[in-house]
Amino acid sequence: MKNRKTTLRNIILSAALLTAMIGNATNGLHVNPKNNNKTIFTLNHVKSGNQLLIKDINGIILYKEQIKDSGTYSKGFDLTSLPNGSYVFEFEKDLEIKSFPFTVTLKNVVFSENETTIHKPYVSVKGNYFFVSKLALNNEPLDIKIYFHDESQLIYSEKIKDTKDIQKAFKLVPNVKGNYIIVLKANGREYYEHITL
Repeated sequence: MKNRKTTLRNIILSAALLTAMIGNATNGLHVNPKNNNKTIFTLNHVKSGNQLLIKDINGIILYKEQIKDSGTYSKGFDLTSLPNGSYVFEFEKDLEIKSFPFTVTLKNVVFSENETTIHKPYVSVKGNYFFVSKLALNNEPLDIKIYFHDESQLIYSEKIKDTKDIQKAFKLVPNVKGNYIIVLKANGREYYEHITL
């Protein structure tokens, strides 16, 4: 009986320790000790549909993968085969993009500690109203342009700046039916939303 209690206590203690380790785990990049050319890229709390990209300094996509399973993502990459230069891993979620920069020099891969997060703008539509929101922790500006039918008929333009929490509501005229294109520019990127009335 005493052995069962000790065994049960050890199992519970091990489960609690494992849960704490998993809960405190962070995203990471590390070299595979069995293969020095492989870099293991690990992300926690991913969702199916998130995307992982590798881009060069010019923004050209060299690798793109859509995450299939929710939970923890881990994969090995041989980054030493890339030409000398600066690159970035980008992990794109629903409302944010995390960037992990690295450089390759003579088959040597060095990761920067300057991991950054960009908060993407979000558009929600309700009837002939739509709402634009964006978290801008560094007061980065947001350009909003609204087009009717195609990008040649600009009907509204505004640049919002000097605020950390951007919230804007718009009302489209209900009797003007057609396609609207919302173009949002922030952090050097463009986002498109299409609305049909």
